[in-house]
Amino acid sequence: MPDLTLPLRRNRDFVLLQAGQLLSTAGTQTTTIAYPLLVLAVSHSAAQAGLVAFARLTPYGLFGLLAGVAADRWNRKRVMIAADAVRAVAIACLAVAVVAGDVSVWAILVVAFVEGTGSTVFAAAQAGALRALVRAEQLADAAGAQEARRAVVQLGGPPLGGALFGLGRAVPFFFDAVSYGFSTLSLLAIRAPFQERRDRDVSRLRTQMADGIRFLWQEPFLRTCALLYGIGNFIAPGMLLAIVVVGEGQGLSGGAIGLLTAVLGGALLVGALASPLARRTLSIRQILLLELWTWSAAWAFVIWPNVYVLTAAIVPFGLAAPVTDSVVVGYRVALTPDRLLGRVESVRSSISLLIAPLGPLVAGLLLDSTSARVMVGCFALVGLVLALWGTLSPAIRAAPTLARLRSA
Repeated sequence: MPDLTLPLRRNRDFVLLQAGQLLSTAGTQTTTIAYPLLVLAVSHSAAQAGLVAFARLTPYGLFGLLAGVAADRWNRKRVMIAADAVRAVAIACLAVAVVAGDVSVWAILVVAFVEGTGSTVFAAAQAGALRALVRAEQLADAAGAQEARRAVVQLGGPPLGGALFGLGRAVPFFFDAVSYGFSTLSLLAIRAPFQERRDRDVSRLRTQMADGIRFLWQEPFLRTCALLYGIGNFIAPGMLLAIVVVGEGQGLSGGAIGLLTAVLGGALLVGALASPLARRTLSIRQILLLELWTWSAAWAFVIWPNVYVLTAAIVPFGLAAPVTDSVVVGYRVALTPDRLLGRVESVRSSISLLIAPLGPLVAGLLLDSTSARVMVGCFALVGLVLALWGTLSPAIRAAPTLARLRSA
């Protein structure tokens, strides 16, 4: 069992988990830029590039509840290792097909969907792993550290993906496949179990899924956050696709486009590092509203349609998002009973991510049929509606205090 009295940086199992995920998500981020570049090279269609991003994100909405049941019923560590293995094989097959020169958009769609399915299963079990490895009062800091790790990858992954794609179209996919192997090794090295002792749940599958839905829905704050930020997940993937398409239209190389998308990672990293300070100086309601209003910056691109302006417009969101996540994730994981954690996380992710695949899909269709200004204007309008909703929401107005988060 891990020594939960240690600070996070000296918690061996927590460090192993984060190190393995650092490598794994680095691989995932390289293919985040490589997927649309590969589709554009094969089909020259922004709509089809958006369709591949849609296929990669769709499993979160389709299979999230089932993944949550699996995480609460079976050994979470084995579930995570199996998910890594499936993703590694799928990505490696795509890389081999690219090398052989026999790759179609449909093949890319299938691999993106399989990888997304593995990521859905992995994510459902990961919350339980986090809770098992740290003390309850450390969860906000642990979530902040997790966001910092993701931000580092967001910063370095896209330019690395663009550079690897420049070396060869298959290279970023081979890199991603290897990264899943490192994730598996880190999981095998962790000694602690990822769940408490629990009796076998013999209730029907429908009843087990309903338990997770019921718990989340009975908590107004958690329910409202899942809805607000779930719809908000529609915006960011669409904006990132717009940067790729607009950047290519302005004649930028794959590496240059990767650097631009990495700006979001830089902002996320700064936001994650500043998260403890923000939690000390701002209320939870102020933190939540700050993120919701950041999408107002996107209107600058409508006035001045330039890829650098669009890149700058996503920076405020990147600064605010890790602070919001550290609060909301920490509170949700601390409050949820271990036996329900996988299901509650999956219900939340299903609500949050059901609409996310529509972001790049709608963005690609609008970019093909209208203009980048129209597309960004439509997405900025969605952001304005969400900001007004959050500002007027009674659940956000009555958001719990950080003291309640620490005692949850």
